[in-house]
Order: sequence, then C-alpha cells, then structure tokens
Amino acid sequence: MWNRGGRVSSFILNGSCIPEETIFGRSEPMQRVRTAVERVASTSVPVLIQGESGTGKEVIAKDIHRRSPWADGPFVKVSCPAIPATLLESELFGYEKGAFTGAWNAKPGRVELADRGTLLLDEIGEMELSLQAKLLQLLQDGQFSRIGGQHDCQVDVRIVCVTNRSLEHEIAAGNFRRDLYYRINVVSLRLPALRERAEDIPQLANYFLELYSRQHDREVRPFSAELLTFICQYNWPGNIRELENSVKRYVIMGSEAEIINESVPQKYSTGSSAEEDDNGLLPLKVHTKRARQELERELILKALRQTNWNRKKAARMLQISYRALLYKVKMVGLASKRGHSLVPVENGPRKEGRWP
Repeated sequence: MWNRGGRVSSFILNGSCIPEETIFGRSEPMQRVRTAVERVASTSVPVLIQGESGTGKEVIAKDIHRRSPWADGPFVKVSCPAIPATLLESELFGYEKGAFTGAWNAKPGRVELADRGTLLLDEIGEMELSLQAKLLQLLQDGQFSRIGGQHDCQVDVRIVCVTNRSLEHEIAAGNFRRDLYYRINVVSLRLPALRERAEDIPQLANYFLELYSRQHDREVRPFSAELLTFICQYNWPGNIRELENSVKRYVIMGSEAEIINESVPQKYSTGSSAEEDDNGLLPLKVHTKRARQELERELILKALRQTNWNRKKAARMLQISYRALLYKVKMVGLASKRGHSLVPVENGPRKEGRWP
C-alpha cells in the first residue's frame, strides 16, 4: 500500500496489513535499517540481510520488494536448508525433458519464476559449494542453464539473500565461496536482535495482540503495566518470533501468566512456593520481579567479566554507584569473597566458591 508521497505506509504479509511504523519501530538500529531499505529498494543490486533467527529478515526482504520498481513482479522464496542438496539445483534452475530419470517434461526453476521480480535465498550460508558456483554465474551476467540444457537462459531478477550465520566464518572454514560473498554483499543490512531494540517491544506486542484477537475472534484485556515491564526487560532469545508466539498464546489462553511461564527460565518458574495459587501459578508481580533480577544478574555478570572482576569499573560501566553494585550483587545472587572470584548462583545466594 502506497501513500501519496510514494512511500510504503503498510504492506500485506500472510494476509495481514503491517504498518511501516510497526516494522521499523522507533529504535535507532531499526531507523538505520529503514534508511538503508529506502535507498536500496529502487536499485537492482543484490542485498544481504543478516541477523539472528526471528528478527524479521524475510519481512524486510518483502518490504524491499514492495518498494522496488518490480513490486508488481513475483516474489519467490527458496529455503536452502529445507531442500535437499541433491534437489536444490533443479528447484533453483529447473531441468529439461530427459535430463535425468523421471524428468518426463521440462520444468522451469525458481529463478525463471522470479523473472522481473525478486528471488529470496533463505539461509544462503547452507548452500552447497558446487551450487554456489552456478549462482555466481547468475549474479555476474544474469544467465544460467537448466539441468540438461544446451543453451543459457537470460533473466532479470533481483536477488536478496538472508542468513543467521557469519559468512566470514563460513569462508574461513571453507564452506562458502569468497567471490560469491562479494557478489551478494553489495549492500548489507544487519537486523538487531529484539533485546537491542527494547523500546520497540510494546508497539510490536500491541500489534500482535490486535492481530490475533481479530483472527481468533477473542476479546482480551490490554497488557497490564507489570506485563509490559516484563516483556521490555526479558531477553527474548527467539526475538520477534518468540514475542509473537507468546502474545498469540496469551490471546488464546486469556492469561498473562502464559507469557511469563513460557519465558522465565525454568529455575524461576518451577518449584513450590507459599505464594502460589491453587493452580500452582505465581502472581504476575512475583514473576516480573524474578525476571528483572535475572536480567540484572546477567548484565552485572557481563560487566564484571569485561572488567576482569573489577567492581568499581563494573559500576562505572553500568552507570550505577559502587554501593548500589554491591547491593545488587547480593540481591541477584552473585557472592564475593577476598581472594575468590565472583560466582553465579543458580537459585539465589549460596556458599562461596570459584567459577567452575
């Protein structure tokens, strides 16, 4: 969907209209991504999108396509790890009649189907080396040949590659061609993890709440202040995908505890407590407090490691007072003793010991 100024205000994904403001949010890392997308969309150069699983790489790839001059053309996705290596070549480039046993008719590949559109190569880091060479030819001159074909085919296709791997490491390990890397990496976008754009979490959560309430025809209450505090402080290792599934579960089950119980580490969400209700669930405030303590514990431990366990330097890094750090060290279960390292404690304070 385009506004009068020619910018994409929203687009349809899986039957849902996603506002541009929801896709990019307000965080600085995503605003940089937004600027890069706006600049690269109108060109035909390959784009490499990198980021952890669940950060929305495919959404950004579709946004690039929707903004491009080829928006009316096809958007074709190929999942490299989902297709066996022996079949991926025929899926990509197609084959001629009689090219192999069972090839009763010629079949076009995904590359041909994406002509005058966009081809998305999902998790390109898992593509076999032998196939990478053929892809390199396509990127160089827009030509390829079907399996069993005698002539080259010419296509006009925009290629977008996504990966959650470090391709530099794959090159060093001999798993990825350096020349192909330079071809696909004309423009590189790195999507931040959700924990790096925490200010965008409430907007994303409310979008999913409205979306799935409508899809499942459920009337649910808005998130409480305690739950919003929790979801903004939780680490979200599964990123946006985990947040989406948590909100969907809340819509279906109707309980905020469904988000907390699935997100808080197991050591905090099990075990008996005098505070548990008749269903064995802890109050939301208790869950939120424990989740906040776990987050503080991880940040303090990281700062201490980076400063070689110098508590004064760690306090300055965390921008808190030295006395506040000592208090928090005790509260989150990190014990200290002269001549000993600070050690993490699994379930609150315990006897001193060394880091294993």
